Amino acid sequence: MLTCFTGNKKVFNNFNNFILNNKVINNNVMIIRKVTLVGFWINALLVFLKLFFGYWGHSDALVADGYHSVSDFISDFIVLFFVSIAYKKADPDHPYGHGKYETIASVMIGLILLIVAIYIGIEGGITINKYIQGTTLPKPNIWTIVIAVLSIISKEYCFRYTIKYGNKLDSSVLIANAWHHRSDSLSSIATLVGVSASYFLGETWRILDPLAAILIAILIAIAALKLARPSINELLEAGLPEKQRSEILDIIKSVNGVKRAHNLRARRNGHSFIVDVNIHVDPDITVRAAHEIASGVEFKLHEKFGPDTIIYVHIEPELESHTAIE
Repeated sequence: MLTCFTGNKKVFNNFNNFILNNKVINNNVMIIRKVTLVGFWINALLVFLKLFFGYWGHSDALVADGYHSVSDFISDFIVLFFVSIAYKKADPDHPYGHGKYETIASVMIGLILLIVAIYIGIEGGITINKYIQGTTLPKPNIWTIVIAVLSIISKEYCFRYTIKYGNKLDSSVLIANAWHHRSDSLSSIATLVGVSASYFLGETWRILDPLAAILIAILIAIAALKLARPSINELLEAGLPEKQRSEILDIIKSVNGVKRAHNLRARRNGHSFIVDVNIHVDPDITVRAAHEIASGVEFKLHEKFGPDTIIYVHIEPELESHTAIE
C-alpha cells in the first residue's frame, strides 16, 4: 500500500488502520455467524418435521421439501465453517487474503442445491411412473399441510433476515445462503399446493403431489445455477461489471490532483475487491505530492468498498494532450 506519512505519524496511522480493519472484519464475522445460526437451527427443526411428517403422512412433495431443507442445513454449516477462514488476514502464503474461501463456499452451496434437485426430480419421476402403471397413491395426512405452511413462513423470514445483512456486508456467501432460504420457501409453496390438492380433491388428484416434487426440483436447479454462476466467474478472475467499474473511476476522478485514470483492472476477492489502476498527475509536482494523491485514491476506495480492498496505484506524468478521465 502507498503511504504518504513519515516518522511517528506514519506509525500512528498504520496502527490505527490495523485496529480499525480488524475491528470491522471481526464484527462482520460475528454478524455472519449470528445470522447463519438463526437459519441453522430453524433448518434443523424443519428437516425433522418435514421428513417425519412427509414419510408418515405419505407426501412425496413434503419429503422432497425435507431433503431441500437438509441441503439448507448443510449450506449453513458450510458458511459457518468457511467464514472464519475467509475473513482471516493476509499472510505470506496468502498475500491477497483468504476471500476466495467465501467464493468456494458459494459454489459448494450451488452444487449441493443442484444435487438435491436431481435427487428430488428422480424420486418424483419414480412415483409418477408407479401412478401411471396403476398404483394407488396414498392420501397425505392433514399434518403435511400444516408443516408446509409453517415452512413457508419460517423460510421467508430466514430469507429476509439473511438477505438484509448479506447486502449490508456485501457478503456473497450470505447472499447465496439467503437465496437458498428463498428457494426453500418457494418449494414449500409448491408442496402446499400439491399436498392440499391431494388431500382435498380425492384420489384422482394425488398425482399432483409428486408433480409438485418435480416442480420443486426445477425451482431448486434454477436457483442453484443462479447462485453458482457469479462465484464460478469470480474464481475464473472475471472483472467487475461495467457499472462498478464506472463507479470506481468516478471515485478516482473525485480525488484532487488526479488528471486522468486508465488501465483499470478490478475484480472480486470473496467479500472484498482488488483494484489495479494507473493515474496521471502533474509532471512537475514532487514525488511526495504524487504519493499523497495516490494515497487519497486509496483512502476513497477503502472508504467506499471496505478496508480489505487491495489497491495498486501506478503513477504516471500527465501529458498536455490528455486531460480527461478514461
